[in-house]
Amino acid sequence: MNEILHTTHPDSILIIDFGSQVTQLIARRVREAGVYCEIVPFQLADEGFERMQPKGVIFSGGPDSVTREGSPRAPQAVFDSGVPILAICYGQQTLCTQIGGSVEGGHHREFGRADVEILKASPLFEGFWEVGKKYPVWMSHGDRVTRLPEGFEVIGTSPNAPFAISVDEKRRYYTTMFHPEVVHTPDGAKLLSNFVHKIVGLKSDWSMAAYRAEMVQKIRDQVGSGKVICALSGGVDSSVAALLIHEAIGDQLTCILVDHGLMRMNEAADVVAMFREHYNLSLKLVDASDRFISQLEGEADPETKRKTIGRLFIEVFEEEAKKIGGADFLAQGTLYPDVIESVSFSGGPSVTIKSHHNVGGLPERMNMQLVEPLRELFKDEVRVLGRELGLPDSFIGRHPFPGPGLAIRCPGGITREKLDILRQADAIYLDEIRKAGLYDTIWQAFAVLLPVQTVGVMGDGRTYEFVCALRAVTSVDGMTADFYPYDMDFLGKTATRIINEVKGINRVVYDVTSKPPGTIEWE
Repeated sequence: MNEILHTTHPDSILIIDFGSQVTQLIARRVREAGVYCEIVPFQLADEGFERMQPKGVIFSGGPDSVTREGSPRAPQAVFDSGVPILAICYGQQTLCTQIGGSVEGGHHREFGRADVEILKASPLFEGFWEVGKKYPVWMSHGDRVTRLPEGFEVIGTSPNAPFAISVDEKRRYYTTMFHPEVVHTPDGAKLLSNFVHKIVGLKSDWSMAAYRAEMVQKIRDQVGSGKVICALSGGVDSSVAALLIHEAIGDQLTCILVDHGLMRMNEAADVVAMFREHYNLSLKLVDASDRFISQLEGEADPETKRKTIGRLFIEVFEEEAKKIGGADFLAQGTLYPDVIESVSFSGGPSVTIKSHHNVGGLPERMNMQLVEPLRELFKDEVRVLGRELGLPDSFIGRHPFPGPGLAIRCPGGITREKLDILRQADAIYLDEIRKAGLYDTIWQAFAVLLPVQTVGVMGDGRTYEFVCALRAVTSVDGMTADFYPYDMDFLGKTATRIINEVKGINRVVYDVTSKPPGTIEWE
């Protein structure tokens, strides 16, 4: 049986996801206001509401039309509970439809900037919006409300959304046609803060110190006297998870670092040195590089690579558990974006994208439970927790490096030679980033060895070698990202070093792809 560790926060907000590409941003804004929240897809909202017993609920936007038969709806239990509701865009439309209003399609669509005129004061925007003035917001809708339910009044309007802000103060139902969670609504974060503080009445008392103490106790309650093995990758997530679990249960924890031959230059040795020198926890290094590479060699399909890596990890952990006399739990650094994407509204590509994780459970034959103490946190929150636990800034600031490692940075068939070429190029790239003082400015950077070779001339000889692509993005939590705007001097210097020092590469290109809201992951 694979049980997932859930915490219970007495003062929390439930966000019901109707499929908006920016639902995660609602959670970010609420947590930035110091209030704990969780996102659940509308299909699981009944269970989520019953489990959390939240003090307030937020309905997200979504791509569907409430006029379509079978379109998503909120659970009746939410309306029956009497808790305050903030309904955004599609959320406004389904709320109105479910309690007596009307929504129609075919009106003027509105995507982008709009101005909302405030008609009446409300605690929703108390302190920053004044009656009679107009303020910029971000709209994204095709349908719109045409008749409000009984008890509602319009307190804000725009040219194409006559019911842009509509509220029932008595029942504490607040609805907006615009999206307050996006940065294009400049005062949106204040609006969300007002909802959770002034309307729901919650305090800003959710902190990493509180989370640490609560989670330590939760781990102790879940594990009891059992043994835990932790899948330590050397990244920030698994390292923070390991330290938190070690604080909770001490020597009941054994950390296992699997060197699968797909790690960066000297990464395994560096991780072992840091943990063995600075932290008094049991750490075992398993060299499984031959095992992994022999089964990946020549494989070009990216999904097969991921599934092969995930399967081999499980096999290694099973074997290592037997060597220490058995283990009852497997711990890993699953984050909240992994959870969101694996039980997303769409239920589509995210399941494939997260196939190298064990999000949602382990094979039954393992007879272990998962311990995932970070599954409620975003990436930047994990870094805050890492500082709470005493990890050095130099380590906390490390760029993310997903579990499949160089396997997904080497599109096409994998060979030992190509991995060695990529490892050298990647090391030079990161070295130049550090020398330029850019490492902490960039959220993630890596080299990719493309599955194409080009003809070139080096010196007096003709070459036929690989093309190396460089990637660098800026982000906060990994949910969205944009490419980093290097200057040409940096790119020229870095490319020259790679071509001169790495035999097998004769051309370097820079990838300027962004990761907009709603996409899952980049490779």
